[in-house]
Amino acid sequence: MKKTFGHYEQSQGFLKTHAASAIKFATKVAAVGALVASMQAQAEIGEPEKEDLKFGFIKLTDMAPLAIAYENGYFEDEGLYVTLEAQANWKVLLDRVIDGQLDGAHMLAGQPLGATIGFGTQAHIITAFSMDLNGNGITVSNDIWAQMKPNIPKDADGKPVHPISASALKPVVESFKDEGKPFNMGMVFPVSTHNYELRYWLAAGGIHPGYYAPKKGDISGQIGADALLSVTPPPQMPATMEAGTIYGYCVGEPWNQQAVFKGIGVPVITDYEIWKDNPEKVFGVSNEWADEFPNTHLRVVKAMIRAAKWLDENNNANRPEAVEILSRSEYVGADYDVIANSMTGTFEYEKGDKREVPDFNVFFRYNATYPYYSDAIWYLTQMRRWGQIADNKPDSWFMDTAKKVYRPDIYATAAKELIEEGLMEASEFPNFETETGFKPPQSEFIDNVTYDGRYPNKYLESFEIGLKGDDEV
Repeated sequence: MKKTFGHYEQSQGFLKTHAASAIKFATKVAAVGALVASMQAQAEIGEPEKEDLKFGFIKLTDMAPLAIAYENGYFEDEGLYVTLEAQANWKVLLDRVIDGQLDGAHMLAGQPLGATIGFGTQAHIITAFSMDLNGNGITVSNDIWAQMKPNIPKDADGKPVHPISASALKPVVESFKDEGKPFNMGMVFPVSTHNYELRYWLAAGGIHPGYYAPKKGDISGQIGADALLSVTPPPQMPATMEAGTIYGYCVGEPWNQQAVFKGIGVPVITDYEIWKDNPEKVFGVSNEWADEFPNTHLRVVKAMIRAAKWLDENNNANRPEAVEILSRSEYVGADYDVIANSMTGTFEYEKGDKREVPDFNVFFRYNATYPYYSDAIWYLTQMRRWGQIADNKPDSWFMDTAKKVYRPDIYATAAKELIEEGLMEASEFPNFETETGFKPPQSEFIDNVTYDGRYPNKYLESFEIGLKGDDEV
């Protein structure tokens, strides 16, 4: 009996032990199930909090992702009813996003950063979507081009060798200074890509583009300048140069090609040649708006990712259709041929000198839509280089500011949803599990200086012209 009882005790112990294990296992399964359900709930983007939206843009070809998302019905697929509205200039556009008249906008890559750090209008603006790479050029008047040409090497066919260094322009600028005349050039906004690219090109050729001194109340950007840069709205660039107010400018398309078509100037270099595959425009919203309408924001990003892919897919096969759309008056409103001259894989420099530049406009390939921290930091280095950021900042400040403004986390959520829906492939995006937000060091700049976004101050030290360390104006 005792023995039997012993067996009974052992069997009871066995049952108790396994019952406990089973309960623990069931609890774990339930917990995992709850976690999976929670993750699925987080992964599935909810209904838009706001359906009727108004987005602003400037009449440039790189507003294309907005136009295509609208025309192809990608916004409507997300339950969004969007109005697209051209704006008079970049300042008006930014102010209307800040005060809520616009829900979001096609912005210069430097605008969210400039606004957030308080250069100009102070406001916390963020971006979760990069709209394109490249797309700008620097054009000079016919008279300036005639003076530059003797300084430019020629190839076997007698054509100028590209890229053209600003060193070819330097003797022309010096002759203006000797005669006591200002050499004026146009760019589109103080924190624009165009301003920094024009300054980069000039400085690489030994021409000082001037400093800003916000602490002293001087935000002209012309302190110590050899070439005087000032703001001109993009569509007005050709006419302003034709009038003789400026002798050259840096702008996005189609306003460089417009100078060629009108016979008033010559594009001398593209930004692709200044910094290969540089980030150009972003889609910006206020941080307050993003917090209030997170699902709406994610759905906007989803629609624009699809539009960007459409613009680049099948080796730019959709570009002619895109050009037709952009040529309409409600979008860019320039002639089809003018827009097509750069949008379809070519770029015309001097009249008749049309060259293959397949990546002049990039909307999706090379992870063009991903908001890299290193892109943000490059713009911040240029703000410091030219005095818009008046004081020395540690590397950590650059990183913290980039993270405050550029939001790859929002982008990744939108992209994963597109993958889940079968609309995109995971291979079309960065690996979100390992992506750091920093591109590998980049050396394809016109001056061959290598940029590594992890070390902004070291990068600034590499330039002869420009502020660095504790320098102040």
